[in-house]
Amino acid sequence: MSKKSKKTRNHRKNEITKGIFTILEKEPEKSFDYKQIAAKIGITDAQDRNTLIKRLVQLKESKRIREVERGKYQVLQDTRTVHVGTVDVTGKGNAYIVVEELDGDVFVPFNKINKAFHKDKVEVHIYPTKKGKKLEGEIVKVLERHKSTFVGIVDMQKTYAFVRPTDFRMYTDIFVSQDNIKGAKDGDKVIVEITKWPDDVDSPYGQITEVLGKPGEHDTEIHSILAEYGLPYEFPVEVQRFADELDTEIKEAEINKRRDMRHVLTFTIDPKDAKDFDDALSFAILENGNFEIGIHIADVSHYLEEGTLLDEEAYDRATSVYLVDRVVPMLPEILSNKACSLRPNEEKYTFSAIFELTENAKVVNQWFGRTVINSDERFAYEEAQYIIENRDGNIPKEVSIRDKGYSVSKEIVQATLTMDKLAKQMRRTRMDKGAISFDKVEVRFQLNEKNEPVSVYFKESKDANKLIEEFMLLANRKVAEFIGKQKPKKTFVYRVHDDPDEDKLMALNGIVSKFGHQLNFKDKKSISASLNQLLENVKGQKEQNLVDTLAIRSMSKAIYTVDNIGHYGLAFDYYTHFTSPIRRYPDVMVHRLLQHYLDNGSSAKADRFEERCKHSSDMEGLASSAERDSIKYMQIKFMQDHQDQEFLGVISGVTEWGVYVEIIENKCEGMVRIRDIKGDYYIFDEKQYAIVGERKKKTYQLGDEVYVMVKNTDLIKRHLDFALLGKKE
Repeated sequence: MSKKSKKTRNHRKNEITKGIFTILEKEPEKSFDYKQIAAKIGITDAQDRNTLIKRLVQLKESKRIREVERGKYQVLQDTRTVHVGTVDVTGKGNAYIVVEELDGDVFVPFNKINKAFHKDKVEVHIYPTKKGKKLEGEIVKVLERHKSTFVGIVDMQKTYAFVRPTDFRMYTDIFVSQDNIKGAKDGDKVIVEITKWPDDVDSPYGQITEVLGKPGEHDTEIHSILAEYGLPYEFPVEVQRFADELDTEIKEAEINKRRDMRHVLTFTIDPKDAKDFDDALSFAILENGNFEIGIHIADVSHYLEEGTLLDEEAYDRATSVYLVDRVVPMLPEILSNKACSLRPNEEKYTFSAIFELTENAKVVNQWFGRTVINSDERFAYEEAQYIIENRDGNIPKEVSIRDKGYSVSKEIVQATLTMDKLAKQMRRTRMDKGAISFDKVEVRFQLNEKNEPVSVYFKESKDANKLIEEFMLLANRKVAEFIGKQKPKKTFVYRVHDDPDEDKLMALNGIVSKFGHQLNFKDKKSISASLNQLLENVKGQKEQNLVDTLAIRSMSKAIYTVDNIGHYGLAFDYYTHFTSPIRRYPDVMVHRLLQHYLDNGSSAKADRFEERCKHSSDMEGLASSAERDSIKYMQIKFMQDHQDQEFLGVISGVTEWGVYVEIIENKCEGMVRIRDIKGDYYIFDEKQYAIVGERKKKTYQLGDEVYVMVKNTDLIKRHLDFALLGKKE
């Protein structure tokens, strides 16, 4: 027998063995003879039938299956390898099942997925394998669908339609009968809900629930992004009506229950285009020379009564979603932009954290509770930055704000400069304790009246941004400490961040070493210090955005939970989110719990709040994904108008099918497919993070600067393809 035919027979033998276990494990209480097994796995020829009979005998003799009566076989109960996991479908249609208790993921080929979709919770049977071999199996049961609605394109037939999902992980189209089309036309982009999938049909049945519009149109694509993640873009009528009927008047009786801060100098600092102002700072100099600084947060929980229709909607959303051209708010406008927005010269209910600080930024006193304020001024970050940059030594002076055309009082100038000084001291202390300084460049777009991108700019974090950040961090940390250190222990909502994964850090080190950088793994503090040094060293370098992105990916995900493990990235033992209840539901929970404990309430039920924390973390992840997709969409739209332009970029990723290139001047990222690179046949070299030409040995490596042009833009699939012009010499 030739080597090739022997290899073929061995492969067939393995396939038959897998088939035997699939049949026996699927129905472990039943027994089957060789004819029944042959019929179920599709064996028809004599040679395969003989192999099947031999394998059954061999498996019985090796005690891997048992013969319950003459010629009838059953799986051994203790050899069944059944696990529950989450499906991760690949672009090629195969899947990996992520099982927590296993070291590696379980590979499932396309023909063994058995109607499971991406992120479904499933039961997987693992085939017997030799030690060290890749785990392989078959999905035998879908336990829980991750989602049942999909975005897709209508393919209209005479009396029915198919919807082709736009998600590349969705491997099947969806059949829609004529009475479930909901007025959709051929080629429309729609939301379709799967209603059932009978065993004997190839495609699931569904119904169109919403027509989004024509593919490629701006609103269609933005609404598609939200729909793909199950995020709403408008409030239900009954929720909006409930919000509009709220009594938002400031009442004297309510003011009398609160600490009155209306006489204290107070102002807000926010982005210049902000519509909701959920935090304000107050400043006063005490008789002993210390500073009293108040962090005042919109008292959303005063209006958002627990258990109401509006509260349920806010909880379901859990967060506001910030897309490139719009905000999808957690709360209706009556609250987010009006009643709860700390607008200047308006009395507002707030929940406050008030601190007495020394000139060295040490907290010597603190107070938490409900207040009423009246903000004196609303600053944009740029205006506060102008004050900071135009200081006259340490002596405050009146400063003329260019954008506003008037002078700011010396009291506000003094407050801004003093708080800037305190913020810088607090930041230094954090860094000394091992906090990580992530100042990743954020891409922003200048849009015209049609929401088309006309230019790209980058958001920078300057002193004014960091001033606000430090005082928000102070409030969040101290609120968490105040509850977290109480005895007996009380249930609370924490924002936690676990230590980074060492394998991911090692991989990061391997990449950054190619740019001449190095991480120090001596101990926890050394890792933090070297990460900060790395992030500082790459500022302004070609590899900055790549290194910033990879460093963030090496970190664990921050989540909400009632189990406090501290916050690695901020180097805090206690941390929560108290400062943004207009846009984050966990902050609302924190306000409610804090007031409950200030009123000497008993500890809340941990299970209930843990469930709410998990939901909030999950929704935060979906919102972040939608935000990234909207940026990608806008980048592609921007590049459509630059088809004939040559760009210098950095290779930001290397895969077996191509290289990703990020354009230096605008951070737009696209792919150069290996098959499109002329002059040689290129092979992916995983160790070098490169592709290498077989004949000429020319390499394109992670971090290389290359020239590219736009080859193709696809707004519907959100793909940007580049043509490679060559490497920068």
